Amino acid sequence: MASFQAQAIQSTEPVLSVENLTTSFLVEGEWKPVVRDVSFDVAPGETVAIVGESGSGKSVTSLSIMRLLQADSSRIEGRIMLGGRNLLSLPESAMRQVRGNEVAMIFQEPMTSLNPLFTIGDQISEALLCHSAMSKAKARAETIRLLEKVRIPAAASRFDEYPHRFSGGMRQRVMIAMALASKPRLLIADEPTTALDVTIQGQILDLIKVLQEEEGTSVLFITHDMGVVAEIADRTVVMYRGEQVETGATADIFHRGRHPYTRALLSAVPVLGSMGGRERPLRFPVVNAATGESDLPVEAADTVAAMARPVLEVKGLTKRFDIHSGLLGRVSGRVHAVENVSFDLRAGETLSLVGESGCGKSTTGRAVMRLIEPDGGSVLVDGKDVLALDKRGMREMRKTVQMIFQDPFASLNPRIRVGAAIAEPYLEHKMGTKRQAKEKVADLLTKVGLSPDMASRFPHEFSGGQRQRICIARALALDPKVIIADESVSALDVSIKAQVINLMLDLQQSLNLAFLFISHDMAVVERVSHRVAVMYLGEIVEIGPRAAVFGNPQHEYTRKLIAAVPVPDPDRRSTKRMVAYDELKSPIRPVDYELRAQHYREVSPHHFVAI
Repeated sequence: MASFQAQAIQSTEPVLSVENLTTSFLVEGEWKPVVRDVSFDVAPGETVAIVGESGSGKSVTSLSIMRLLQADSSRIEGRIMLGGRNLLSLPESAMRQVRGNEVAMIFQEPMTSLNPLFTIGDQISEALLCHSAMSKAKARAETIRLLEKVRIPAAASRFDEYPHRFSGGMRQRVMIAMALASKPRLLIADEPTTALDVTIQGQILDLIKVLQEEEGTSVLFITHDMGVVAEIADRTVVMYRGEQVETGATADIFHRGRHPYTRALLSAVPVLGSMGGRERPLRFPVVNAATGESDLPVEAADTVAAMARPVLEVKGLTKRFDIHSGLLGRVSGRVHAVENVSFDLRAGETLSLVGESGCGKSTTGRAVMRLIEPDGGSVLVDGKDVLALDKRGMREMRKTVQMIFQDPFASLNPRIRVGAAIAEPYLEHKMGTKRQAKEKVADLLTKVGLSPDMASRFPHEFSGGQRQRICIARALALDPKVIIADESVSALDVSIKAQVINLMLDLQQSLNLAFLFISHDMAVVERVSHRVAVMYLGEIVEIGPRAAVFGNPQHEYTRKLIAAVPVPDPDRRSTKRMVAYDELKSPIRPVDYELRAQHYREVSPHHFVAI
């Protein structure tokens, strides 16, 4: 009886106990704390989520636990207890045995975590051989078993393949297999789904749940996505500016969150289905992270000129990429990236192109701008055929159509001040003098919620959300009628994403802009769109008013995308979507392949689905 009670007490002891963790970095000769006095436990079989925006200290917390920070420029204080040992007092040789053996970590970007020079099988086998006395043959068999466990199709045949042959979702599953190789007691997952499409994200979340049930592994999940937190976490730690501001059961955090920052995070989460009964896009409510005060979400005014001619008309747009092989570089196949895509866009309207990576939505946006040359079809801007324009005509067209890209830092020259970057297109197109350009820059910075004196700063002095606002200001410099926003908010934290979307909706209303909004985030698309076009393998398979597509999805692929969206409701945490574990089919076709003509049926007014 006594031994049974001892076992029961032992089983309730936390796998990981973090006490008063403070992490500082050496900056200009002084220690600057970036994580201050953080404490939490992770129980056996439990999932604890650390949530917060970029810069809140959540990833530094996980790296501190693993002692992966550079020793000469960082200082970690407090206690990190694992199995009765303080990890901060262990020598480095002992920590190497802990990493990957007792505690494993999955990082955000799997391609940077995998060595491109070694096969997938060798990299997983290495983890087994390092932490056990296993033979190479047994390590190979165990690796294949792990690959099958994480739902890699034809695992035995893919053992000898290299990382570049795997999709993003498959690479993340390989990282999970590697992390689980030594049966760790604790799995730290640092933003493991942020860079993935919504369906692949659903697969990874379901996979972690299943593996946790089978192996009894504890999980420390780092994320800024409250929808993911609701789906996977038993308890949640909310971090803000390096401090732990709220901790509790996930259901309590969602339903009875007390801290203003917690409420601000939750208010910025787009909830799929929340647009029922609304015809027009809806701004996100803005919550002050310091006071908790909130404004009411405002439905955008109807600025769409229904009877006017569309400002952008795309008909039969096609783009294929040749694949060369052999010594002579002959064309051996083609990537059918965009096939016979047609749509129109009116002033003041947002049409969203949605689909997984590889479906052709970004290629469509670039082909419309002629950043890549289409192989066929027509693109009319204000009635003029873009594909027939010469170089001078293209310069004029780009006053009308501008583009915002996914990565704002890559879009800005790090050596040029942001004021000069915004003024550059204005001056290049000779739309005014330098003095007028300076006034224009000040006006645009004000329009996008920044102050005019920021024009003298460089891009690295701004946050990600501020840099995206600068890119929007630059796109507005030529007074365009159409803006193509290519995954323009997908890399942003949830609250920053809400602010940027609100800005885009406000600008659309005040300037009567038309947006071609390219995204894989169905919850955001529902919030911002007037109409939605769903792309699959280069083709539009369903298009129609937003309410019709979301309220009555007809195509199987549309229903799959909607079903994969995380629901920010902790009461559904035990529910598994069981999304199919198949990859997006390849758009590569033989040279002589002839695609059959796509036919559509009208389900309801202006709602068409491929048949």
